[in-house]
This record gives sequence, structure tokens and C-alpha cells, in this order.
Amino acid sequence: MKKYIFFVLLFLTITASAQGKRFFENGKAELKNPVEKINLTYTNELPFVKVNINGKIYRFLFDSGAPTVISTAIYNELNLKKKHRSKVTDSKKNKQEQIFTEVPEMKVDEITFKNIGAIVMDLKGIEFECFKIDGIIGANQMAKLFWRINYSENSIEATKDLANFSKEGYETVLSFTPKPQKTPVVKANILDEKINLTFDTGFTGTVRISNNEYDPKNTKVKSIETYGTASVGAFGAGKPESSYYFKPNEVLLDEQKFEDEIVSTGSSSLLGNEFLKKFRFIMDWKNNKIYLNKIKNYPSKLESFGFAYRFIDHKAKVVLLFNGSDVPLKLDDEIMSLNNISLENLDQESVCKYLQNRIEKDLNSITVKVKREGKVLDYMIAKKEYLK
Repeated sequence: MKKYIFFVLLFLTITASAQGKRFFENGKAELKNPVEKINLTYTNELPFVKVNINGKIYRFLFDSGAPTVISTAIYNELNLKKKHRSKVTDSKKNKQEQIFTEVPEMKVDEITFKNIGAIVMDLKGIEFECFKIDGIIGANQMAKLFWRINYSENSIEATKDLANFSKEGYETVLSFTPKPQKTPVVKANILDEKINLTFDTGFTGTVRISNNEYDPKNTKVKSIETYGTASVGAFGAGKPESSYYFKPNEVLLDEQKFEDEIVSTGSSSLLGNEFLKKFRFIMDWKNNKIYLNKIKNYPSKLESFGFAYRFIDHKAKVVLLFNGSDVPLKLDDEIMSLNNISLENLDQESVCKYLQNRIEKDLNSITVKVKREGKVLDYMIAKKEYLK
């Protein structure tokens, strides 16, 4: 698993009240066929589906780590009614009060969902706009059906009867506990620490645990420290902080052993797509089970140029550095060019182009021109493998 550290996109989690729990139980799904196949686009380590609402096509993230979300624009276009307001917490622990509403009908290919509870959010950040995210198919909506997912084949299938999915070859079964919004939580044990991981198809990374669940002085494992902002939540980026990457001898998920996994730390504990893409998996909310059928093996590598950048106000800014490396960059350096490709004077279209198709993605060395305190500096930086 080649893992390039640039920028990790995360989405919201929520703690729901009793009122919220009833809210997320509402709705139903209607299928034309026993098994419905859905067109999935898996790109930049995120799964997207097309959603039809009132004859208009939207792009939704398929995200088990969040409840269903619609944009403020959709809420206004449909003239929907507010059910209630409640505070929502995203993956960076940022909180905002949001409107909760109900969508009378939405179609995902040949599946019709009716009266699904949804949170209304202003999806206006640069990452939302570049990925053209109009909303989220969330866990409360997914829980109405059984799902079989294979990222490598851009395939999602859904059924009302689990018997329609053969489980032959699904040798690993994980039990989960659903949150009130139906998000699955899997019990894990990492470095003898008991941890609850959100099973999150809206998280681009592999295994992530919260910073307070890892002791950087632990001598049992080699680690690399980073400092800065490595991720963004639904309400924006968090504050710069120290985070770590380490490679334990094993990761236990519901007592099932997984070896050769690189674990990171951050503000939330998550199990994401860098792990899930190795499997064909079935999500079963009736029995609270996830069935895994391994289809690919990736050698676990942590490779990076030692820094990450993010586009802020159409400028590429260094937002994270690997500590102890010989990278000459500093936080908040403005990147003027990479490999002589200018990142200055970018418009929205250009920002989206470089956000989704990183210039440095397949390179082993890069030239970087940065602006720092009025000075222009040129560097040559080689990619390095960490935790060897």
C-alpha cells in the first residue's frame, strides 16, 4: 500500500440525542430488482454515486462515517421544512448547529429512498467544491439495505435480503455497534489499547486512532512525528498539532488479526478506504456485521516528500511537515511552483485540477519554489520511505 502524505479528506461524525435517534430511524427503500447495481465512481480514495432528486442529478459521497447530508442549495430548491436544529460535530471536533430535515424522495439508480432524515450543510469549502459534493448518502440511509462494495471494480450492490449475497470467501467477519445515526463502530486493540474505530467509507486513510490513544514514548514501536494540519472536517481544518505514524506488529479488529498495517493518529479514530480497498465487503445492519473478502495485497509503505500542502485562498500553502526529516520547507510557505509548473495566480478551475491530480503524485524527486517572508527559495526534495 503506497501511502503518499499530502492531504486527507474527512467528514462529519455526530452525537445524536434521543430525538435524533428516532429521526435517523425514519425512511424506507424500494427496489425494482432483488439486487440493484449502482454506478460507483471511486476516485481520490473516495466513493461517489449519482443521486436523482426531482429529476435533477447530484453527486453524493457514499459515507458510512456520517449521516445523510444535503447541501443548503438542495434544501432551498426543494423548499423543505425544518424538523429541528441540533449541534453537529465533525471529524476535527469542530461544532456547528445545523438544520435537520426530511427528504421526501431521492433515487440512487433504481433504488428509491423515501422520507430519509438528512442534515442540511453549507458544502462550500474548496474540497467540497472541487469534488463537486452535493451531499452524503449516510449510514442512516444505508441501514435500510444490505450493501456489497468493491472499490476495484467501481461496484456497489444493494438488496433487501442478505441471502442474495453469497458470503463464500468472506473469511473475516467483524461485529459492530451502530451509533444513533447508524454509523458502525468496530472494537479494536492496538498496542494493548482498546479503541473504538468508526467504519468510515468517507475517510481516505487506513487505520487512524485519536492522539490520546497513543503514547509517543512507547518503545515497543517505531514512529514518525508530523506537525501541522493533515486533514479537514466538514466545518474546515483543525488547529496545527503533532500526529504520528507507526507500524505495530498487529492490529486486532474485533479480535481478528491484521498484520503489516500502518497506523496514524489524529483527532478521530477511524477505519478508512486505504484499508477497505483491499477487500470486497458486505455491510449488514440487521445483524450488525461487516463481511470481508480479501481481493488484493498491498505491501505497507509510508512514502512522502516530508510535507503536505493545501490550497487556501487559491494559494498552495505548506500545512504539515515530517519532524526530524531534512525537508527544508516551513509551515505556511507559499508554494510558487512544483517541477516548474506554476501554482501562482490560480483560479478555481486550476485549483481543482491540481487538488485532484497532484503534480508530484508519481514522482520520486521534485523541485519546489517557495515564497517565505518575501524571499523566493528553490529546493530539490527526494521522496523518502519512513518506518522501514
